[in-house]
Order: sequence, then C-alpha cells, then structure tokens
Amino acid sequence: MEFKKVIENRRSIRKYKNTPVPKEKITKILEAARIAPSASNRQPWHFIVVQNKETIKKLAKQEWAASAPAMIVCLADVEESPNWCLNDLGIAVEHMVLAAWDLGLGTCWMGQSNREDLLKDLLGIPDKYRPVVLITLGEADESPAAKQRKSLDSIVSWEKYS
Repeated sequence: MEFKKVIENRRSIRKYKNTPVPKEKITKILEAARIAPSASNRQPWHFIVVQNKETIKKLAKQEWAASAPAMIVCLADVEESPNWCLNDLGIAVEHMVLAAWDLGLGTCWMGQSNREDLLKDLLGIPDKYRPVVLITLGEADESPAAKQRKSLDSIVSWEKYS
C-alpha cells in the first residue's frame, strides 16, 4: 500500500475476526519495530507476542480486547535508556501499527498505566523493563470511519508560538 494511504486510513480496531495471525505477518510487524530509530541507537525495547487465548483474556483491560487473536506487549528498557526509552518505544510501536495496517491487519494501541505489576507477574518481565503499551492485533471485523482531526493551522506555529 502507498505510505500516504497507510497513514490516512489506519484506524484503531476494537472488533476482530476469530482468525489466527500468521507468524510471517507478526515477524514483519516486529521487524518494522526492530529497525525503528532510537536515541544513540540504544534500541531500548523488548516485545512479547501473546497468542494464548487465556493469557489474552488476562491481559485485556476491556472486553473487546479479549477477542483479539494476538497481542504484543511492548516494554521499555529503563536501564538501557532511562531518559529516552518511552520516546523510542513510541516510535517503534507506531512503526508496528503502520506495518500491521499495511499487511491488512488491525491494531489498537492501549496504554498500560497502573498495570505494571500485573503484567510483570503474568509474563515474567524482568525489573529493568517497564510495560508501557499493549497492542491488540488481528484481522479487523469492523471498518471505523475516520475521526475529525484538527486543522494544520490550529496545531502549527512558525518561528514562535502564535
């Protein structure tokens, strides 16, 4: 798909078909994260792919998320890059959701604040990692309409804030 179309048409998906996600597609999505830029090339991230239905149910904050055939738990390495790991992880996650859309898969990016201990216990995550984002992943069973976006003039200033 043309890149402009990918970024214009990507939507957060909250309803999935009960179809397993092929490992080849998951690998391509993870590869998109792997090549994302990071401060000083530290690559302060780790990703856990979850496809076990019972584990997905435990990870899901909302009922709709439990229907996803796969989830990717996105971890920031707070020891490797304490100042920039969240920014770097955000870039890598955005690479993943765009790659998924390009491959015909839906995602929904969900923050994981106040759930770190639960996720660490459930998935055996070492202390040096902070669970920041959980991405649902699968074949979309809905086609949400585009949401209204602010105009460029309302979010951009030139030379100084205006």
